[in-house]
Amino acid sequence: MAIRSLRLYTEPEVESVVCGVVPDTQRGVRVQLGEVLPLLADAVASDRTWLKDFVSEEIAVSADLYDVLQAYRHFRKPGA
Repeated sequence: MAIRSLRLYTEPEVESVVCGVVPDTQRGVRVQLGEVLPLLADAVASDRTWLKDFVSEEIAVSADLYDVLQAYRHFRKPGA
């Protein structure tokens, strides 16, 4: 009877970009906003309950995007 052994594969420790995702060992992963926005928009439109799990999460945005979002908040028309 042959003895079977278990082999574990670990990926090489090389910083690389796979599908636009860049590992950030400090806080998670970095991804392009264009990849996340359609998913979040769909989740909000579908009123997915899992969004509530992340409502207090902090995210990092560029200063440019923050300025644009603040201006948008100030000038947008209130919803009906």
